[in-house]
Amino acid sequence: MSNILRERGMAKTFWREQVVIVTGGAGFLGRHVVEELRAKEAGDVIVPRSAQYDLRLAGDVERLYADHPAATMVIHLAATAGGIGINRERPGLFYYDNIMMGTLLLEGARRARVDKFVGVGTVCSYPKYAPIPFKEDDLWEGYPEETNAPYGLAKKMLLVQSQAYRQEYGYNAIHLLPVNLYGPHDKFDPKTAHVIPDVIRKMVDALEQGEEAVTLFGDGSPTREFLFVRDAARGIVLAAEVYNSPAPVNLGSAYEISIRDLARIIADEVGYAGELRWDTSKPNGQPRRKLNVSRAKREFGFVATTDFQAGLRETINWYRSQRQDSTARKDS
Repeated sequence: MSNILRERGMAKTFWREQVVIVTGGAGFLGRHVVEELRAKEAGDVIVPRSAQYDLRLAGDVERLYADHPAATMVIHLAATAGGIGINRERPGLFYYDNIMMGTLLLEGARRARVDKFVGVGTVCSYPKYAPIPFKEDDLWEGYPEETNAPYGLAKKMLLVQSQAYRQEYGYNAIHLLPVNLYGPHDKFDPKTAHVIPDVIRKMVDALEQGEEAVTLFGDGSPTREFLFVRDAARGIVLAAEVYNSPAPVNLGSAYEISIRDLARIIADEVGYAGELRWDTSKPNGQPRRKLNVSRAKREFGFVATTDFQAGLRETINWYRSQRQDSTARKDS
């Protein structure tokens, strides 16, 4: 048997024995992680819903684990998150919700003797002026960018808790740091959307309404690295299977692009030929984001494979199909 076939067989055996709780499993990233787990033939995948369990409350978290005593793994994706605007408006909410969910879920998993906890953090935890590309060892070399610091710090505390629990209790908790995600099922609500869905929505709206210009946040100079959501889901599931160390791990594509160039590409893909205006009264956010992704490749063989422009095209097509379906429902 070849090494590849042997590894595939071992992976199937591993996942068939797992009962996985995926918090946030009905959300943008979560639904793709759930699909990946089911493709791996996981023994059971449990997706707790907010109507059943408020993960900010100790009693509800305790009840979640009591209701699922066979759970062998938690993949924690649930988060209160959004773009620059909502981060500035609700910093207290973003801090409280995220630190409470992470703290309670990891402590509950330890107490319930769940074998492994996979914490999924954020690139927003990095210092505002970290050296490019961001290396995991630079995570503590400064304060995060101010507009999303409460969110980034709350998520970073899950890393601290994970490492402390490994040191004191020998508990197997890992921490992953995905860069900005995009893809089908993203949030396009103007109040909570991140940059790619926000720009797509604005340009599709402008095209349909015949508007001569689109106004975008900041001056377009910041750069970002983006990871297609299915690549992110694959990386998370790979790490969940084989990575068992305390050091955090970046998940990214290693492709960096300015917001100005991103907007031009989206305009071309949408077919919008109007003027792009920049509202410099709005904040730019972090000047640059680009990850060093060598640890993920070395530790569990993760490499992003989705071409950026192809991923954008799929995201735009998904958004347009959702708009058409919504219009059809209203007209019926």
